[in-house]
Amino acid sequence: MATIRSRSGTWQARVRRMGFPEESKSFTTKAEAQAWARGVETAMDKGTHQPYQEARHLLLKDVLLRYKAEVTPTKRGAKREGESIDFMTRQKFTGHSMSTLTSTVVAGYRDERLKTVSAGTIIRELSILSGAISHARREWGVPTPNPCALVRKPTTPQGRTRLLTADEESRLLDELRPVKRRSPLMIPLVVLALETAMRRGELLAMQWENIDLDSQTVIMPLTKNGTARIVPLSRKAVATLRELQTSTNGPVFPISFMTMNNCFVHACKRAGIIGLRFHDLRHTATTQLATKLPNVIELAAVTGHQTIQMLKRYYHPKAEVLAQKLG
Repeated sequence: MATIRSRSGTWQARVRRMGFPEESKSFTTKAEAQAWARGVETAMDKGTHQPYQEARHLLLKDVLLRYKAEVTPTKRGAKREGESIDFMTRQKFTGHSMSTLTSTVVAGYRDERLKTVSAGTIIRELSILSGAISHARREWGVPTPNPCALVRKPTTPQGRTRLLTADEESRLLDELRPVKRRSPLMIPLVVLALETAMRRGELLAMQWENIDLDSQTVIMPLTKNGTARIVPLSRKAVATLRELQTSTNGPVFPISFMTMNNCFVHACKRAGIIGLRFHDLRHTATTQLATKLPNVIELAAVTGHQTIQMLKRYYHPKAEVLAQKLG
């Protein structure tokens, strides 16, 4: 039976029932207290009630840290997700208990972050936050709704359309030549990126034992999509790999992501190339391959895109080229 009483300017609802822990919560109005008590009693009757007291003492920070320790390591993007969780746990809003975490609190964090980061970053962080709370509800019995479901996400940013021009390619490769202690692996890395449209992570994960130069293929046991695929190699890609090969096993590019990224960024700066990212080479390669493979199914088989919609984000034909095809 629920008890409703006025206490220090608020209304406190208290529910006592045999076989369940005592539940109590304070509200600003009597009607809210009565509605909450009825909800608790109904859940007890249906056998779906979960104790609210646990959520009062459990902080969002605690949920995120446990999620990082138990769930994040099982994901392929564990490092990036872990870094995002580390950042969020340092923010003030994760000091809320799970019982006081509301959509208003999450929306406030979203708005504050949008002042300094892109919409894409916010979308990823809200996805991680929602995933952690949903997992806590399903697996750990945390009795709280997921406020992220009520928070409006920023509009998904349009895909990048930056392509590497022929002149920029020449200047970039010239700046990457192995002089002044520059890495000798950067030129073949860029050439293969432009010839195969492979992702940066795929290039750095390539192993010599998975390459068959005679059949012009390379096997990628695990890609970003979580599946294996065989990547066909052009004659130029094969020639590049033959010049580079010094072993029959081990990584093709024994270079760290940080070293590779620094070399690429500094080379672009020296070459006067503005606004280019390494991932833009994949856009460039996909657009160039489309002229050789007009069949989108074949093109997707080469690039590794699982849907035509995603492939469209990487294929950027020039309007004047399409006009010439029209006649």
